[in-house]
Order: sequence, then structure tokens, then C-alpha cells
Amino acid sequence: MENLTFDELGLSIDIMSAIAELGFTTATPIQSQAIPVALTGRDILGQAQTGTGKTAAFGLPLLEKIDTSLKKPQAIVLCPTRELAVQVCEELKKFAKNTKGLHVVAIFGGDSMERQLRELRRGVQVIVGTPGRLIDHLGRGSFETDNIDTVVLDEADEMLNMGFVEDIEHIFDQLPSERQTLLFSATMPPPILTLTKKYLNNPHHVKVVKSTVTAASIKQYYFNLKGNQKVEVMARLMEVYDLKLMLVFCNTKKQVDDLVALLQLKGLEAEGIHGDLKQSQRTSVMAKFKSNVVNILVATDVAARGIDVSGVDAVFNYDIPLDPEYYVHRIGRTGRAGKSGMSFTFVTGRESSKLKEIERFTKSAIERGKIPSEREIQEVRQQKFAGKLKEEITKGGLERYSQILNNLLKEELDIQQIAAALIRMNLGDMRQLEEIETNFIGADEPKYATPKMTRLFINIGKNQRISKGDILGAITGETGIKGKMIGDIEILEKFSFVDVAETEVKKVLRIMGKNTIKGRRINLEVAKN
Repeated sequence: MENLTFDELGLSIDIMSAIAELGFTTATPIQSQAIPVALTGRDILGQAQTGTGKTAAFGLPLLEKIDTSLKKPQAIVLCPTRELAVQVCEELKKFAKNTKGLHVVAIFGGDSMERQLRELRRGVQVIVGTPGRLIDHLGRGSFETDNIDTVVLDEADEMLNMGFVEDIEHIFDQLPSERQTLLFSATMPPPILTLTKKYLNNPHHVKVVKSTVTAASIKQYYFNLKGNQKVEVMARLMEVYDLKLMLVFCNTKKQVDDLVALLQLKGLEAEGIHGDLKQSQRTSVMAKFKSNVVNILVATDVAARGIDVSGVDAVFNYDIPLDPEYYVHRIGRTGRAGKSGMSFTFVTGRESSKLKEIERFTKSAIERGKIPSEREIQEVRQQKFAGKLKEEITKGGLERYSQILNNLLKEELDIQQIAAALIRMNLGDMRQLEEIETNFIGADEPKYATPKMTRLFINIGKNQRISKGDILGAITGETGIKGKMIGDIEILEKFSFVDVAETEVKKVLRIMGKNTIKGRRINLEVAKN
């Protein structure tokens, strides 16, 4: 089937004017197939991945059915996460902006209940929400359900993965049985089909699977690494490719927190987002990322659902995804709107089989990347410095600074020496190149040339909510030793172990013995065998 233009879909003038203002002319495959059928009132079972335009596929028919003279809920859209609920709500508002009297509201946990109640009392026709908060409102009787004739389940597979199946059934049982139900899911596992048979009436099945699962505009690389090389490699790639805005994916909430701490220790602007954050924290983090105040967002797969930020230069799979589909969802957040993007996947130990599974699923080969050497990093820095210097000279107005130079020349300093010293002050000591580069030996199989380590015992652990980032940050911050002087950190229930370079042990014991970590006085000593 050929993609239809929006003019061919039979939409109202108000909706069409909003679509035109947004710059859309041709519908995507999922929109071309789903919208005409949904407008007839038939149930839809849609299979489509993120980024295929499914919000408009269910949103436009939904909005067309709204009676704006009736200030009561007529449609509900269920989303798995707060971020996705907000995103869907904003998109629906854009489509409805020229339709007078049509109101859409997002309701989700962690947000002010009072604000949501005010919005509902004001009179809304479309509610976009997460299952938990929607059940709260249904229990309170916050809104009438008699007029609801359209229900949408967006990213249904993710809702099932998050354990919302009972919540969904509870919500459906409180809604009118005579309704149109639109279910959209990236995959169709058995539980989704069971849900379909129970709640959808003779649905029209729409399936849009990209012929190439990953976008051609995304350059994909993988790197075989040891776990303790990841942060350093990530920093090098960021500098060599001049990356401005990045999404970094981890498999667990704890790994997100640990990585954010490590990146911040390196002076990088990083923040994390996962399910344990309060809504106010999540909103703040996303606002910083969208405005480029923070340029590295570290997230879990679930928390990243609904994140739609334009201009993401690269996606880092810091942890290789557990499911090949997650890989597609992750890297699909770069290389959008005709722009090119990059993805970097870190593979450790026995994870090569997972990489091969991803390649089979995406039907594409992922190229092995070359880790930038310290010399390449220095070359990039020199080029940037030279560019800035030329730009500064072009600006002119340097006369007022000439007196400083003249004074130095009167002291019989050579002008070349002055220039070289200024460059060193900006770029660092070039003599350290060889020393730094010993961190990586061999271009293909980098290995850390780590110093001899001594294992230390610390009398705090998981019970005190201590993370690797807490220990690393405390030691480097208080003692001033470099991060590469600290090796493995192992955290157990009541205590922890940290490997420290032999040359730094005395210093660490002396200074840290008088310090605290997360407000707790610690006992630090050389571990017994």
C-alpha cells in the first residue's frame, strides 16, 4: 500500500490546519493503514516500533470523534511511563490546537494530585495517563466514565513487561463495554494476544515493520572492552567525534547511578533518569537535557520510553541490551529528521553472542570500532585550539593586550617560548603522552597497564546504600589521587572492598581514616586474605 497524503484521509478542517502548520503532508505507513479504518469506529491492533508515527495513527481518529460541546472525558490513552504520557499528551495538543474547546490532560504518578483534579474539574475530553494514577482517580470518582467511547493502549508490550496487566484489566472493567479500543505494540507476545481476544472486538490488524530495522543514517560501532575501560573509552569517543548531546543506556538503576557519579568525577555534565526518581527530579533532569544544560543523559530502557529529544548526536550502549529490540529502540533516538547519528556498543567478556543476536535481528553488520589513542585526542585538541586562536585573531582588538607581551619581551623572553608556554597551559604537558598512553596497549585489543594493587576493607556496604561511585568519589575527592589508581570496587551487604595502587595505600589510609562516606564514619584497613 502506498503512503497516503493527509488530504486523502478525510480529516476535519481544524485538524488538517494543525497538521499543515506542523509541516506534515504525507502520512507514514502506520498512519496510512490505521487512520481510515479507525475513523470507521473499528477496533485496531497495531504493530509498530517507536518512531513510526503511531501517536498520530491513533490520536487523529480519536480527536475527530470528540464532541467539544460535552465537557466530559470521552477518550483515554494508557501509557507505560510518565515520560511517554507527557509526550503523547503534548502531541495530541498540537493536533488539537485549532479545535476550539478540545482539552487534553496528562495524569501520572509523582505529579500533583491537586493540579490533576483541577484540570479534570475544568472539563477535559481526552485523558492520557499511566495505569497506577488512573486507577487512583477512578477510585476517587474524579471523573465520569459514562461518555468514554475510545480507549488506547500505547506500547502495550512494555506495560505487560512492567507488570500492569492486572491494572489494565481493572481499568477496562470500569469503562463502558460499548467502545472502540486501539492497541499498539512493538511486539506481539502471547500475553498481548490474550489481552486482544479479551478486550478487542474483531480488530483490524495493522502491521508495519521496518524493512531495515535500524536507520541507514546511524553509524553503528561496537568495542570489545574490559568493564573498567568503559568510561575512559566513552570520554575519548566524545572528544574525537565532538559529540554535543548523548544518550547512554544501562541495564539497571544502580548502574545508572554509578555511571553518573563516574562521569561527574571526570567533570562531565551528566544526569541520570530511572524509575526510582521522584517526578519533580525526572522533570528537572529532562528539562536540563532538552536545553543542553546537561549533555549526557544516562537512562534505563524503561525510563527512556517516551524520551523524544531532537539533535541527539550519539547513543552509547554502556551495557549491551538484554533484548535485541531494546537495541533498536535505543539507537533509534539518534539519526532523526534526516540528520546522521552514531551508536557505540560496549561488549565485555562473553557478550559477543548477544552482539551476534542483535546483528541477526537487525539484519545489519555492526562495525568494530577503533579506540582513539591519546595522540589522536591531542591532535583533536590542537586543531580545536588552533581554530579558536585564529578566530580570536580575526576578531581584532588585541592592542590592549600588547603591553603584557611587550613587558615579557623586555625581560628577554623569546616570543616563541611565550607562545609555546601559553599553548602548554591550554593543552597540557605533551611529555605526559607516553605515560598516559600506557593505559592502552595495542590498537585492536586495548588492555590497561594497571599498577600493582592492594585490597582495602571498608566497613560499609549495601545496607548503608553505598554505591561504587560514592566510594570512588570519596577517595579521589579527599586524597587527590587519580581514578586510574583505584581498581575494582566490590560492595557486599555489610562491608566493601576497594583495590588501591600500592604506591597510594599509605596516603589513602592516612586521609580516609579520618573521613566519612555519605555521612558515616568509616573504618578503612588493608584486607586480610
